[in-house]
Amino acid sequence: MKIFLSAKPTLQKNKAVVVCFFNDKERTAASPHSFFKTLPAKDASYLADVMKHDFTTSQEKFREVHFPSNPDHLVVFANLGKKDSWDEKKWALFVRKAVVYMKDRRIPSFSVFLGDFAARALSPEYLLKTLGENALMADSTFSKFKEAPKEGWPVIKDFEIISPDAKSAKLAEALKSGITIGEEVNACRELSNMPGSDMTPRVLANAARRIGKRAKIKVTVLEENAMKKLGMGGVLGVSKGSDEKPQFIILEYKSPKANKKTKPLVFAGKGVTFDTGGLNIKPGEHMYEMHMDMAGGAAVMHALAAIARMKLPVHIIGLVPAVENMPSGSSYHPGDILKTITGKTIEVLNTDAEGRVILADALGYAQRFNPKLILSVATLTGAAVVAVGQKVIALFSTSEKLEFLMREVGKVSGDAVWPLPMGDEYLDEVKGTFGDVANVGKSKYGGATAGAIFLKQFVGNFPFVHLDIAPTMTTIEGQYLAKGASGSGVRFLVELAKNVNKIP
Repeated sequence: MKIFLSAKPTLQKNKAVVVCFFNDKERTAASPHSFFKTLPAKDASYLADVMKHDFTTSQEKFREVHFPSNPDHLVVFANLGKKDSWDEKKWALFVRKAVVYMKDRRIPSFSVFLGDFAARALSPEYLLKTLGENALMADSTFSKFKEAPKEGWPVIKDFEIISPDAKSAKLAEALKSGITIGEEVNACRELSNMPGSDMTPRVLANAARRIGKRAKIKVTVLEENAMKKLGMGGVLGVSKGSDEKPQFIILEYKSPKANKKTKPLVFAGKGVTFDTGGLNIKPGEHMYEMHMDMAGGAAVMHALAAIARMKLPVHIIGLVPAVENMPSGSSYHPGDILKTITGKTIEVLNTDAEGRVILADALGYAQRFNPKLILSVATLTGAAVVAVGQKVIALFSTSEKLEFLMREVGKVSGDAVWPLPMGDEYLDEVKGTFGDVANVGKSKYGGATAGAIFLKQFVGNFPFVHLDIAPTMTTIEGQYLAKGASGSGVRFLVELAKNVNKIP
């Protein structure tokens, strides 16, 4: 899909011009829509009459009307609802819905007027950035392993945004950044959707290398022997049951414009390319989507790609421990004690709580960079889904100031977060009997917090944020996104990088 700015729409066959309005007052206003003023009188009068008197559909519904003078020319009216309730979420959802509508109707090109959405405090730059992201996200489908229908997959070729300021460099840059982020979200979804047989730790490492080449990011991959020398007992322990060897992926982006006095950010993403649960094997119905258990690692990789492509003036390191968690005669066992890179030991009570075990080594490794902030992103717990549902990421942070900033980042980015507790009062939950920490909590309650407080034990005294993206790992009905991985976390991490100077 090509997304671009124009000063005025072009009318042509197989193209729709979308005319939007807020509620009935705006629909029936005496002053006609600016688009109508550019049309022949007969067409303008007819379309204005339809808009005022015949269009009575409910909020955010679409209606197609053909020009009287030329049936090949098409207007699609869209009711945006109440202007005073228009916000970031509704704008993003409208963009997605418009793309899905056009694809369903096999309309390959369409235009929207940016001025139709001037409401509340949403700037033109924000509107364009969000449009770029969400249009591409809605257009993406995972059809790699499906046979195309005879008529081919529906394709949108052009998405035209009409603005009198179409030549503005600021608007062009905003749209470009949104397109970049949308492309990387979709690339993250593509990786996460790959079946486990096609997405092994080594394949994930090779994907990181390709990202490094195209985005000009330094990529280093540690093999098994290097991890042994470093003492990464968590990663090595979890990977023992698989024929696929573990990989520890390190990505680094350092802008020449980064403040040399500012410490780097470290993002650590869980990279379990398939999770059977190990010897504590999962029930079959809970194993089907476990090829997506590397979604946190994919989010880190593609967030760094977007940050590098946007040339943000920051220094960021991404860490992705990549393993398979498989049952075999050589698997790690319940009751095993694993020594991590920090020297702390993990008492394994359940082999299906493996994500936190491999992240323990990643977080310990992160300390060597003396970072301003360590952030982990992982499909860590089903308990987080129970706690917050499937529409927000579960957020854990070591200070109220961090929490406030993360909530703002979530709101602006579109990857909404909601805070859960991670206080020291929960430490007893993960205190080990024979090891320093246990990899599951003592209680059946508060499992998301138990996972987060476990991770906190491996970050030293550095500020720490944990994003449990299990709730948002997959798309859900009503989001107007294709079924499968959502790319959760990519937009959040990019927005956080843009706000590095606000991190307390």
